[in-house]
Amino acid sequence: MATVHDMNVDVDQIMKHPVMTAMPHQTAGHVRQVMIEHRISAMPVVNTDGEPVGMVTAADLLVDRPDGSPISGFMSTPVYSVPRYEGPHIAARIMRNHHIHHVVVTEGKTAVGILSAYDLLQLVEDHRFTVKQGPTPPKKSKGRS
Repeated sequence: MATVHDMNVDVDQIMKHPVMTAMPHQTAGHVRQVMIEHRISAMPVVNTDGEPVGMVTAADLLVDRPDGSPISGFMSTPVYSVPRYEGPHIAARIMRNHHIHHVVVTEGKTAVGILSAYDLLQLVEDHRFTVKQGPTPPKKSKGRS
């Protein structure tokens, strides 16, 4: 993780990796146990090629689901992702626009990490970003109509 203040930061530098993933056939009980053991609150669901196909969060498991029910029946789709070398502002925009708390970080089509809203808040708290000034508005000339 980058620690220098006022630098440009890529998602790659703040994502959690390696990412714990699940497969659609795995069960609610299995995923619940993995989340508890690893103290995580979200897991991308991937296909056999490692491509994200859904997301399961701790909130999904709060509902009374039988331990044996496959996560494919309740995982969130579509899954939202961001390339690993993209800026964090892109991840923040995706989260805000879709009202979600996690995005999968990808390299090509493969899940390589996960980024949460808390990771973005940590970035802001640590001031590890560069604020870019917006364009200066043109000055209105006096006396012209």
